[in-house]
Amino acid sequence: MRDDERLIIVAPNGARRTHQDHPALPVTPEEIADTVAACAEAGAAMVHLHARTPNGEHSLEISDNIAVLEEVRRRVGDRVIIQVTTEAVGRYQPAQQMALIRALEPEAASFALRELIPSPEYEAGAAEFFHWCAERNILAQYILYSEQDLLYYLSLIERELLPKQRHHLLFVLGRYATDQQSTPDDLLPFTALLPRLHGRRWAVCAFGAREQECLLSAAQLGGDLRVGFENNLQAANGELASSNADQVYSLVTALKARGLSPVNVNSLRCDPEIL
Repeated sequence: MRDDERLIIVAPNGARRTHQDHPALPVTPEEIADTVAACAEAGAAMVHLHARTPNGEHSLEISDNIAVLEEVRRRVGDRVIIQVTTEAVGRYQPAQQMALIRALEPEAASFALRELIPSPEYEAGAAEFFHWCAERNILAQYILYSEQDLLYYLSLIERELLPKQRHHLLFVLGRYATDQQSTPDDLLPFTALLPRLHGRRWAVCAFGAREQECLLSAAQLGGDLRVGFENNLQAANGELASSNADQVYSLVTALKARGLSPVNVNSLRCDPEIL
């Protein structure tokens, strides 16, 4: 990736929201595939996917995830990197989260460290799993919610419990809470530790009406960007966004106005900072 390129990840649905939150929020495999195709056209190179049950609930069941993966791949082929989530939402345990990825072997997957390693006795099993992911060329995105999470990630690297390749980080600015409103200042605890990442790529997601402002602040510092209805339903002007693809397009437009551009998926796949 060039210095002026940024990865745009779209998170179109998340684990909790439904059509009641927004009629264009994708739930079924067909809706998700339609959304991914539109977002790829708008400039997203990666999609963060949450599969749902037939009743619309978040699911880490293998069959539900296969249904989504197959439909998305049928629609977009290799034009976007598909990242499978392992989010627990208070229901799934580390063994179930890891079993999903072992079964699917997706191109990319996301892991909240505090979920996969809820206490020190889980470290050895998680370490074996994360090294297995690297051996299978699965791009692991480690989701970090705080400065403490980032310090813990760095300790795992120093102790060689995490592999040194196939890495990407996501800094979550705020929490999944009612009326959460992230601000660019929420990024400061993370940026203070950026020199210790030694060039590893990182991204940001944010909540509320200032989402785009937060993402653009990260982009100016070299960060990648995650946008979409999982975290925010509002456009940059504060009105209800019309679709995930419009959020991606608006972000691309704002990036280009600052002399930056979205990375092409093929360039991303060849990026030595990630590989």
